[in-house]
Amino acid sequence: QVQLQESGGGSVQSGGSLRLSCAASQFTYSSYSMAWFRQVAGKAREGVAGIDNAGATTYVNSVKGRFTISQDNADNTLYLQMNSLKPEDTAMYYCAADPIRTPEALLDYGPTQRGWWGQGTQVTVSD
Repeated sequence: QVQLQESGGGSVQSGGSLRLSCAASQFTYSSYSMAWFRQVAGKAREGVAGIDNAGATTYVNSVKGRFTISQDNADNTLYLQMNSLKPEDTAMYYCAADPIRTPEALLDYGPTQRGWWGQGTQVTVSD
């Protein structure tokens, strides 16, 4: 059973940086997409950045130039480097993986029934 575990969240001042990690256990797929999502209480979950097994990436416009998604295939770990953070980046951040979706489709529609979600890590950015 695949499990995704996020870490690295916390509180930071506006303009600061954080790096989120998502450790994927029991993940043996050679073809897949992974992505970071975020959700503010009372609002829909939003796709932020996605990557496929070949390293192709996609980002939502609001984070382009500030966030970088990457992966370490040897450790089965997904990362999200977040720079120039703004208060509007405050949210619970989730990672997701799917063996079928492209990164773009994963961001737009979330995982299929064959995909997985992590439990989330909170990011809070203050003025």
